[in-house]
Amino acid sequence: MPELPEVETSRRGIEPWILDRTIGRIRIRNRSLRWPVPSGVEGKLRDQRIESVDRRAKYLLIRTGAGTIILHLGMTGSVFIVDQGTAAGIHDHIDIELDSGKVLRFRDPRRFGSFHLSRDPLSHPLLSKLGPEPLGDEFGGEYLWRKSRGRTVSIKPFIMNAQVVVGVGNIYASESLFLAGINPKRAAGRVARHRYDTLADAIKDILARAIKAGGTTLRDFYGGDGEPGYFKQQLEVYDREGEHCRCCNTIIRAFVQGQRSTYYCKSCQT
Repeated sequence: MPELPEVETSRRGIEPWILDRTIGRIRIRNRSLRWPVPSGVEGKLRDQRIESVDRRAKYLLIRTGAGTIILHLGMTGSVFIVDQGTAAGIHDHIDIELDSGKVLRFRDPRRFGSFHLSRDPLSHPLLSKLGPEPLGDEFGGEYLWRKSRGRTVSIKPFIMNAQVVVGVGNIYASESLFLAGINPKRAAGRVARHRYDTLADAIKDILARAIKAGGTTLRDFYGGDGEPGYFKQQLEVYDREGEHCRCCNTIIRAFVQGQRSTYYCKSCQT
């Protein structure tokens, strides 16, 4: 599933190709995504200039004078640039044709992604209750510590809760907790204040490095430029069950937590 670094990589990949370009025709081959693509968006967006290409959490925000396209990649979605006239595959559901002769194409084999148009995207039901961006100034150890008071939920699902902080998905939660030396089973409300400072710094570091590496390719993620991400080569614990910890040589363990696989080192994380 594309997480924050993958979505940010996609945003950076498509922005030079679509910013300040004018939308021509929009081809919607399949409206049956996670939510049906609203009818009439083709006409509303035609001849509109793309004013900005932003990201909020795991959503791409493509702003025009007629409203902002809110695009979620779902579990297997991707966006990329092709020339007009390039044949579409069976999973290529939406094409946004541009005046440059290029096309922004949305591909989603499992159709868990979504496409919306909103005049006020930050008030949209999908975005209105989201927590702060982990790479922003609002996020830090003090914030996490305050949000965690009285919480009995384990620390890993706590930092994966998008109403607490956005974009810390399963891969990056495991890696951040390893870097911070915190056991993923520990209750969020029982993590000391100074350890939250360390964790917040670890989250920022892991996400920044993942973005720099172009994300993490585990199955079929590719960025907006069609290139795979390479952060997988830097993973310390995720998907390394049974292998030796590179720090202490202890065997990496895995267990299911909140229906997701959690990886950790029993010696390094307490």
